[in-house]
Amino acid sequence: MNKKASLYFILLLSSLYGVAQQKRLNIVFILSDDQAYNTIHALGNKQILTPNLDYLVHHGTTFTRAHIMGGRQGAICAPSRAMTLTGTYANHLTSDGYNIPESTPTLPEILRQHGYITFETGKWHSDKKSFNRSFCSGENIFFGGMHAPDAGGHFAPRLYHYDSSGAYPDNKAWTGSQFSSIYYCDAAVNFIREYNNETQPFFLYVPFTSPHDPRTPPAEFMAMYNADTIALPPAYLPNPKFDNGELNIRDELLLPYPREKKAIKEEVAKYYAMITEMDSRVGKIITALKEKDLFDNTLIVFAGDNGLSVGNHGLLGKQNLYDNSVRVPLIFCGPSVPAGKRSEALVYLPDITPTVLAYTGTPKEASVVSENLEPLISGRKNELRKAVYYLYRDFQRGVRTEDNWKLIVYRVKGKTRIELFDLNKDPYERNDLSDNQKYNNKVKELKKLLLLQMKAYDDNLGENDLF
Repeated sequence: MNKKASLYFILLLSSLYGVAQQKRLNIVFILSDDQAYNTIHALGNKQILTPNLDYLVHHGTTFTRAHIMGGRQGAICAPSRAMTLTGTYANHLTSDGYNIPESTPTLPEILRQHGYITFETGKWHSDKKSFNRSFCSGENIFFGGMHAPDAGGHFAPRLYHYDSSGAYPDNKAWTGSQFSSIYYCDAAVNFIREYNNETQPFFLYVPFTSPHDPRTPPAEFMAMYNADTIALPPAYLPNPKFDNGELNIRDELLLPYPREKKAIKEEVAKYYAMITEMDSRVGKIITALKEKDLFDNTLIVFAGDNGLSVGNHGLLGKQNLYDNSVRVPLIFCGPSVPAGKRSEALVYLPDITPTVLAYTGTPKEASVVSENLEPLISGRKNELRKAVYYLYRDFQRGVRTEDNWKLIVYRVKGKTRIELFDLNKDPYERNDLSDNQKYNNKVKELKKLLLLQMKAYDDNLGENDLF
């Protein structure tokens, strides 16, 4: 080969490399339902089996202090999912997330407007109009909060095919005969296998309905766990220490008070089994991406929409501000994402939207006010926030600092109660320090910080409403 031909060949390779580098990333966003932060084997829970989530942890970047902000009614997953998909915060939601107006475009809606094929399968807990603005296609779609036990639960999911009119009338719903996750996984895998577009990247959203109750895992996954050998939750109590304002909500009535150790261990075993079942579907999606030669150009985001108590603090549900309910898994895995990295930065789930927009080179809408996590993932920054704040309805507020102090304030039946935790020494919030005079100044400091955070995030409550 002469010099001229060699130069031409080098230039051609450089040009092709440049085109490849400019190719926009595909996005696969997988969301679990009620999965607490400490339910992944690779992140320290040696009792649970999650080989595919472990794979994402080992090959991606995990945020170990990812949080939800909370919500104003018991179905926390509705506001959490709406915040996550819009990059907005709790106090700016419409109808607590059940309705997403056109003025607040969703992540898939923005990507769709910028050339992405957008596809959804699984749970949509907001209005149908925003669903069809967000997705140009979909399959095995579930509108609602949970698969009702009296209608067959996870083994009889009530689903829809995609309706381009956006109507989704009741008479078009159909009932499945397999476990819910199978339908969502199959739709996702089929979409990947049938994808054949050189010019349009895709956004695939797979929000599972597991491990949300009814906790009825398929037998093959239940057989992997023995309730007798399952450890009790680290903050197990038979009864709550006090009335937090929400002890009679549906989630808390799934088991009677006091919570017997045997019943809680059985509940944890079922919870783990459902997570393992969902994990197996995550593995099938990863395999489909690899078989289609799409994995290396796909950013996978995995998160939980909120946590769950499952016996911690004498509680079962998510309607509280303890870490078991407000901390969630959050993993990014894909090109340019460091493998095996863990970040302790304080982040919120709504940060997913601006992060994905940054990785795809998509302009950010004015309504997206949360933080882009790319500087944390790449290592250009180590933190974005000094604190995170939480809310539940109008009677629980909380704040956590970067150095792991946490204050929770309850205003129930006209009385205020405070809890103070040093999470460095007490990560499971078992030792309330608020009555210890040694920490009076810390309580004052965090009260002030909480009020500042509430004001910054436009909370409707003020100092006189809490203290």
